[in-house]
Amino acid sequence: MSSPRREAEPPVTAELPGPSLAEIRAARERASAVAVVTPMDESRFLSDILGQPVHLKAESLQRTGSYKIRGAYNRLSQLTEEERARGVVAASAGNHAQGVALAARELGIAATIFMPLGVALPKLQATRNYGAEVILHGHVVDETLQAAAEFAERTGAVIIPPFDHPDVVAGQGGLALEILEQLPEVANVIVPIGGGGLIAGVASAFAQLEPELGRRVTVIGVQAENAAAYPPSLAAGELVSVTTAPTIADGIAVGRPGALNFAIIREAVDRVVTVGDDDTARALVVLLERAKLVVEPAGAVGVAAVLTEQIDVDGPTVILLSGGNIDPMVMERVISRGLAASHRYLKVNIPLPDRPGQLARIAEIIAEANANVVEVLHTRHGYGLLISEVEIEIHMETRGAEHAELVLRRLRDAGYRPRVDPV
Repeated sequence: MSSPRREAEPPVTAELPGPSLAEIRAARERASAVAVVTPMDESRFLSDILGQPVHLKAESLQRTGSYKIRGAYNRLSQLTEEERARGVVAASAGNHAQGVALAARELGIAATIFMPLGVALPKLQATRNYGAEVILHGHVVDETLQAAAEFAERTGAVIIPPFDHPDVVAGQGGLALEILEQLPEVANVIVPIGGGGLIAGVASAFAQLEPELGRRVTVIGVQAENAAAYPPSLAAGELVSVTTAPTIADGIAVGRPGALNFAIIREAVDRVVTVGDDDTARALVVLLERAKLVVEPAGAVGVAAVLTEQIDVDGPTVILLSGGNIDPMVMERVISRGLAASHRYLKVNIPLPDRPGQLARIAEIIAEANANVVEVLHTRHGYGLLISEVEIEIHMETRGAEHAELVLRRLRDAGYRPRVDPV
């Protein structure tokens, strides 16, 4: 699913809402006190798929594990002495929390971070290790946000928004300048979208640089299809709230665009596409295997958009890998899902006559097809089984779609009725 592609337009001459190019350049200079220049390497695998040179900009290797430190530090550095004395407060389940916590520590500002009760332990520990006071509150993000707002009202602490603020947008926009320095010939940039702060900053910078560059840099946004508020908002020409469904890309699960972000994106972003969880999981596996990069699902959606062939561009293309903060327990599940989506991990249920030798025969067929069994479960209580039947659940490793189909065909040819179940 995608928003309509914009036709080619003349160079931008009207002033965009939000930060100016001078403010974006100044923000980048400020953020350089804490943000590192992250590597950008070509991916031959993705270049072959797209038919154009593809480079991966690894903000997953940024300090705090995501780009968020850029905007957070720029925002905090703009506070007055009186505001700094009051301290800052933020609400986040992960990347924004860590960015604010580190920025506050570096600037000597007291920070209080509200996080939901179910927050992943590594993110909770990292935020505390950066020196912030963490308060766990709420089972959903809206409850956490409300608690942070009440804290600010009660104490006078300054709320640091995750995306909808000019200073935050300017800080994220510094990435565009960094990309140009690393790849001056860049023609296209693919960016994950949650609330829109990252893509608003990047797109604003490129749009304002257009007269200087003498060309347009195409900016494409990618959202998780279970939390995609931008396509309907862009179609309606106004902010539209959506009900988000669970998604592995929880870092970009935002139900309503930021107001400033939307105003910039509708003017400066060329297209927005969406990707499903299976394709995002497959992208994460590709990044692990091909690029040797650990990337969180929200940071991998740009790669998923290329894998699903939704991107049709000319010229050198940069995919922003926005973060790498992933809970190892979540990573285990996502990798399993990615392998299943790539037909490299197969879970099959097979009803069998309840007599000796059947399991051995099944194992022999699978072995002859060169698949590898990793787990076997056995039950007499499966739904729909005859009184004389049992059911086995077999988990096996295969080498892709063709090999998986070969294994299933061999089982069917032997008279069995394999049923493939989702992992």
